[in-house]
Amino acid sequence: MGLPRTFVGFSSTDITQYRLMLAWKNNTNIDFNFTNCQLHTEIHSDNESYIKRKCRERINLAGKYILLIGKDTRYKYKYVKWEAEVAIEKGCTIIGVNLDGSREMVRETCPPVIRDIGAIFVPFSPKIIKYALENYQMNKTGNYSYKNSVYTKLGY
Repeated sequence: MGLPRTFVGFSSTDITQYRLMLAWKNNTNIDFNFTNCQLHTEIHSDNESYIKRKCRERINLAGKYILLIGKDTRYKYKYVKWEAEVAIEKGCTIIGVNLDGSREMVRETCPPVIRDIGAIFVPFSPKIIKYALENYQMNKTGNYSYKNSVYTKLGY
């Protein structure tokens, strides 16, 4: 089986965590990998329709959509919410990654667009994100999280 083709959405304030995911991917001592469908280079444009067209092209390559959920993610409508809507429309598996370490959906920080749609929520950690990328299949409704036994099996 090939690596999960994944688009990672995040607030600009959480770019450090996105870069850390890329460092995990490139570190031979960490068992974490995915095919990154994120834009390869920053788009130097103020043209919203152009930016969205380029992002849609990349999301359409993905089967998985990770949304890094930080303190301000739920308030990011222009691109973050829109990217999630495109991923949902495409039928991507949605994985909410809580930067606060929570193992389940947190209403105060989770963007409404990915609530109650069958997504899974995990903390920001390579083992559990890898597990979700490789094992989770979308459900029709609800918010999902892994049982403690899964974390124990993974060494948490």
